[in-house]
Amino acid sequence: MRFHTRKWVKPEDLNPNGTLFGGRLLAWIDEEAALYAIIQLENPKVVTKYMSEIDFKSSAKKGDIVEIGIEVVKFGKSSIVLKCEVRNKMTHETILTVDNIVMVNLDADGNSLPHGKSKVEFVKDRLGSS
Repeated sequence: MRFHTRKWVKPEDLNPNGTLFGGRLLAWIDEEAALYAIIQLENPKVVTKYMSEIDFKSSAKKGDIVEIGIEVVKFGKSSIVLKCEVRNKMTHETILTVDNIVMVNLDADGNSLPHGKSKVEFVKDRLGSS
């Protein structure tokens, strides 16, 4: 799994227990999944269709740094299915896992659009070798 993004847990990210608010973390994950899908599908119009069971395993406190990892599970006709792991960079513990996040590729009218992708591509692969 590739960990693309790090977030610093700030006071405004905390719940009443003084730990990272789950809703804030889910917003970060949703944004990361959307960015990943946009880059892979080469289309800025993607939406979250489905997120499977969210398994909270540990937490983070103010000042901790969390990393968000995304990996492709599979490519559908007009979708991409991702999985996610969030880990605490400070304690090395997994904070959360999500096995399936389905992102759907859309056309200009908001309808699902086949994307023709079947494997993960990296920007360097799209630019050609130098």
